[in-house]
Amino acid sequence: MSDWRIYRGAGVPHEGVSELPGPPPWRDFAGARDPRNGGGGTGDGDGSESADAARRLGAQRRLVENLHPRAEEVEAVNAALYLRRPLLVTGNPGTGKSTLAHAVAHELGLGRVLRWPVVSRTTLKDGLYHYDAIGRLQDVQLDRAVAGGSGTAPAERPPIGSYLRLGPLGTALLPAGPEEGGRAPRPRVLLVDELDKSDIDLPSDLLNVLEEGEFGIPELERLAEREPVTEVLTADGDRVPVRGGRVRCTVFPFIVLTSNGERDFPAALLRRCIQLELKPPGHEQLAAMVTAHLGEEALADGEELVERFLRREPGQVVATDQLLNALFLTQRASGAERVTRDRLAEMLLRPLDRPR
Repeated sequence: MSDWRIYRGAGVPHEGVSELPGPPPWRDFAGARDPRNGGGGTGDGDGSESADAARRLGAQRRLVENLHPRAEEVEAVNAALYLRRPLLVTGNPGTGKSTLAHAVAHELGLGRVLRWPVVSRTTLKDGLYHYDAIGRLQDVQLDRAVAGGSGTAPAERPPIGSYLRLGPLGTALLPAGPEEGGRAPRPRVLLVDELDKSDIDLPSDLLNVLEEGEFGIPELERLAEREPVTEVLTADGDRVPVRGGRVRCTVFPFIVLTSNGERDFPAALLRRCIQLELKPPGHEQLAAMVTAHLGEEALADGEELVERFLRREPGQVVATDQLLNALFLTQRASGAERVTRDRLAEMLLRPLDRPR
């Protein structure tokens, strides 16, 4: 369309939003598109992966034989797998720290990535489990009120497990069941995103759980003699049995801890991790990423922006998703004047560390 704008700033209501094209593949929350049919699916055509993985890795990733990870990245991932240790990944925003967890899960067939986003108020318990004590108390009081008004005995109230839900870390530490065909059980993949955003205590609080691979749920441990097995909800939405009030892993999960380098971590945590610093992507990595998300044609048309991204000043922080945004939007605005496309690219590629 000659005029790429949906909002025109004219102040006159219109139905232009109906002409809004589909979202970028990495912002398609309704399900990644299969490039072969333009519809739902995961980009692989078999529906085996979640839309989240497709958004992270690229809806057209099968068109790329190799995403060209650096040798040190591959070696660090393998070290963490062999040693059953967490992988602590640091680097500037947009270098692919979170995507690494999805790439490993995709290649090794480890299923959906469990994600634990960390903020300043996050505690260890948030990652392990949540107990809805208030909801349980309200249900008990409601049962009593209904029974008192009807003159009948109160109905059997839901078990305590109905009020317990394991968090991402708690779910990752569940014992793995036997695999079909005699294969060894597979680990879950857990992404602990932006650990450096946490308060000062969380990295130290993680030490024991990461070392022992287990944790207790006091609310269930108190009832262990009377209720040795309790079914609880997981972060996946499934119900699983917890025995004796403790969760013990049989296969240590593949855990990726990400950090933007905004703080130092205690030596005790560093000792328990494999450390990897992700460097900004080079031309091979960028070309593979653009092809996976937007296709080969987008790479050819956007070569000038890719080179501009690579020629940024040393130390200047620009995220790779900014490049993807610029390529996607300037293509959609192909009918606009060159000065408009340049202005859009300038806006979207603004360095993250530039003073406002």
